[in-house]
Amino acid sequence: MRIVSSADPQLWIPVTESFGWKGRRHRKAAIRMLMGQAMQRGQGPLPRGSGAGAWLISQFAPAMMKRADGRVLVWTWKAEPELVVAMATTQELTNDIRRARAMMPIEYDDTETFTTVLGAGEKLVMALPPEPASPPFVTYTWDTGSHLITVTAVGSDRERFGTLIPALDDLARSIRIAGDVTGGESPDILRIDPA
Repeated sequence: MRIVSSADPQLWIPVTESFGWKGRRHRKAAIRMLMGQAMQRGQGPLPRGSGAGAWLISQFAPAMMKRADGRVLVWTWKAEPELVVAMATTQELTNDIRRARAMMPIEYDDTETFTTVLGAGEKLVMALPPEPASPPFVTYTWDTGSHLITVTAVGSDRERFGTLIPALDDLARSIRIAGDVTGGESPDILRIDPA
């Protein structure tokens, strides 16, 4: 299953298909932010040379995402790439994934219903995670029966992250399954599930 998005280009820079010089600043910022958050949760400050590591990874990331063929989409905030990174993924719902979701810690049960063209999903906002070193995040999930579609956004600033939630909601609403017909585009077409 592939996913597509109509993310607002005034707010979001797509990282997924940006190669070479195009989008390199946003790719580097996204990867550096994610590496920094991982290091803060782990053994402390970023090691020397992490900037070069972020650059190297940023050169390979688009090719890896393109290979994912619509199963991974990534964006950074256009005005300030280091502020937030959002990633949409789709994966087949196996028994292991269902078990892992059922065994999540109790704080992950504090979800609210979030409905889009994908159907009724769940939204979890952790603007102030319990651990001070943990980054703020928001996660949107939809269970299509055969696949799990997830949009996760991670922020670098706990105080400002909450102001981005409306824009992140709009980004999550823009996610569609490739090939889906949205309402109003063609009312005379009936889409039947191939299963």
